[in-house]
Amino acid sequence: MAATTNAPTFFFFILLLSSSFSFYTARANPNYRDALAKSLLFFQGQRSGRIPNGQQIAWRSNSGLYDGELAHVDLTGGYYDAGDNVKFNLPMAFTTTMLSWGALEYGARMGSELPNTRAAIRWATDYLLKCATATPGKLYVGVGDPNVDHKCWERPEDMDTVRTVYSVSAANPGSDVAGETAAALAAASLVFRRVDRKYSGLLLATAKKVFQFAVEHRGSYSDSLGSAVCPFYCSYSGYKDELVWGATWLLRATNDVRYFNLLKSLGGDDVPDIFSWDNKYAGAHVLLSRRALLNNDKNFDSYKQKAESFMCRILPNSPYSSTQYTQGGLMFKLPQSNLQYVTSITFLLTTYSKYMSAAKHTFNCGGVLVTPTSLKNLAKQQVDYILGVNPLKMSYMVGFGKNFPKRIHHRGSSLPSKASHPQAIGCDGGFQPFFYSYNPNPNILTGAVVGGPNQNDGFPDDRSDYSHSEPATYINAALVGPLAFFSGKTK
Repeated sequence: MAATTNAPTFFFFILLLSSSFSFYTARANPNYRDALAKSLLFFQGQRSGRIPNGQQIAWRSNSGLYDGELAHVDLTGGYYDAGDNVKFNLPMAFTTTMLSWGALEYGARMGSELPNTRAAIRWATDYLLKCATATPGKLYVGVGDPNVDHKCWERPEDMDTVRTVYSVSAANPGSDVAGETAAALAAASLVFRRVDRKYSGLLLATAKKVFQFAVEHRGSYSDSLGSAVCPFYCSYSGYKDELVWGATWLLRATNDVRYFNLLKSLGGDDVPDIFSWDNKYAGAHVLLSRRALLNNDKNFDSYKQKAESFMCRILPNSPYSSTQYTQGGLMFKLPQSNLQYVTSITFLLTTYSKYMSAAKHTFNCGGVLVTPTSLKNLAKQQVDYILGVNPLKMSYMVGFGKNFPKRIHHRGSSLPSKASHPQAIGCDGGFQPFFYSYNPNPNILTGAVVGGPNQNDGFPDDRSDYSHSEPATYINAALVGPLAFFSGKTK
């Protein structure tokens, strides 16, 4: 949503925004290292399958142990995407790609959290490998009927809903979910290259095959699977962005010119003002611009220009900005789960800032000079807001700070654990007295970042208000990198 075309109002808005930012930043001193540790701990709370020894989110236990059985394959493992009990592979694969990118860019700043980051990635890639290799000619892309699941409020440990298995194939293509799966496996292969060469090799070989399938059998999984994925994780942007994204990651992992040639053959890309599990163009442009900035490779200059056009649409003082900000300084893109866009875009801000610093590069948005510090400061304001530097003084990360969401929209968190309530809670059993209760959730889902406040910086902390109170793996995954980036800084 464009700020406004009325010049005096626009500049007043920017002035107001700047004063808001400085007002809250003056009080900022979040513990980024603690937030990083907690953001990774959250993924343990989303685990599906057999819970391993050493699990720190102790109220979770085994679930989904028969996933895949309806298709006579083993599809146990992976993550529940948000507060439900479904495994959707499009957002799960994007989560994996972003965790991997974070490890690649910021691993040196993660310290003791780097092994935890790898563990979070591997929990997903072990599952994605099963999905890609269990049946020749098929890519499994989800487990659990979302329409049935969303009518229930039960712990994952008690699931008694049908665990329908969904797949794409040559006859029912899914270039979007296949392209993202290839990106995830390729990115993860780089994370494990120095620590587990055999596993890294398996990831990369599988990524190539899955991507080849995505390219050769083009089509959207939304068309193939319909109500099994729509409107939940419909591929609204189409599948071309995932082909660009997959080719970008395979080029990074292999340096094979065929992937660059494919990028060129795909033609011009959109230059959006958003980056998410659905729309990957901005992420691909930033990653490809790395070669232009760090390697001075002129073949990638067009991607650098697109990356900078994106930044000009995000920066509040840019004449080309199409990004709204709340009075408290939070980027506001869409009303439903807005923090997913904030964390993903913030990742691109810190990463492009990092590339610019290394290349001693600046650029202009109209007459406004943009330096690495410009991007870094905006990124810091967004991270700090999420961690409690905001008008409500509320941290939107569960368990971080003194004031955080207590009634998140999350089945496992809102229902008593198996240890405290061994009896099964059926499909309808969780609504009364738990879902509709005003009591805080009995289980703390440490590190979970919720959908966040509304455009007026308000947050009701209401379990039934899923667009603001539901956490999701892809919100957290994109925040891990920026948290690592700032945890390495002196405050």
